[in-house]
Amino acid sequence: MTSIDVQNLTKEYGTTRAVDHLTFRVLPGRVTGFLGPNGAGKSTTMRLVLGLDRPTRGTATIGGRAYATLCDPLRKVGTLLDAQAAHGSRTARDHLRALAVGNRIPDRRVDEVLAETGLASVARRRVKTYSLGMRQRLGIAAALLGDPEVVMLDEPSNGLDPEGIVWIRELLRRLAKEGRTVLVSSHLMNETASFADHLVVLGRGRLLADTPMREFIDARVRPRVRVRTTDGSVLSQLLAEHGYEAAAHDDGLWTVEHARVDDIGRLASAAGLIVLELTADEGTLEQAYLDLTASATEFTTTPARTLTQEA
Repeated sequence: MTSIDVQNLTKEYGTTRAVDHLTFRVLPGRVTGFLGPNGAGKSTTMRLVLGLDRPTRGTATIGGRAYATLCDPLRKVGTLLDAQAAHGSRTARDHLRALAVGNRIPDRRVDEVLAETGLASVARRRVKTYSLGMRQRLGIAAALLGDPEVVMLDEPSNGLDPEGIVWIRELLRRLAKEGRTVLVSSHLMNETASFADHLVVLGRGRLLADTPMREFIDARVRPRVRVRTTDGSVLSQLLAEHGYEAAAHDDGLWTVEHARVDDIGRLASAAGLIVLELTADEGTLEQAYLDLTASATEFTTTPARTLTQEA
């Protein structure tokens, strides 16, 4: 089992502590979303795992070994940290072939990943002619080149069109299903919610959460139910009798706090109340994330003053 293990990891740049006694484990067989505000330490942590920076204290290992000690590392760990890393004067195919030779990867694998990432038809074009999305696909192709057990991607959806975003979701799920260890850093909450099974959340260099995604959301966003019936007054009385807090809306819709669909459905059925609509208003990853990281955000904004206030 190849996991990423971070133990008491600390990184200081002068008087600034970018990573602060960080401990977590990324396990195979699931997609772990790596979240946190700007300046939270995500990129620094990934660089420490890959041996691009040295920790002040603590360790970061892959399968129990430091990245620098791995033989043919591209065959063990596939990474995308910077989509601009490929030299613009090279073709995509030559860029991947150079990586393959240095890691004893067969040449046929180059054509396989070009096809898998949708770049086969433009493989002989120079990278400097590529769009951001095409460069992103090339970076992902490089990460997959060695058929690695561990995949680490930083903002893989950046620059991709809608088709590409759907493709990357399916790719991440497939990699995890194959038993690989997948760590994905992203600022896009809706996208992370679409592919992640587990979350590691940082704030100001410290670990804020290490938990399954659904548990993360449910612990921070109270469940609500949306219900519409033929008789709002009866519904209101019924909910009050059973201790539910409900709010009426102009369109005849009611929202019931701290409630589940099954519970409200049973109450309405027992009372013979006709239900026109009954849906769960589940919390989102974005809501839960903002709730957790509100005090750990380095850069915050304030509402713009109105013209009246400025006057």
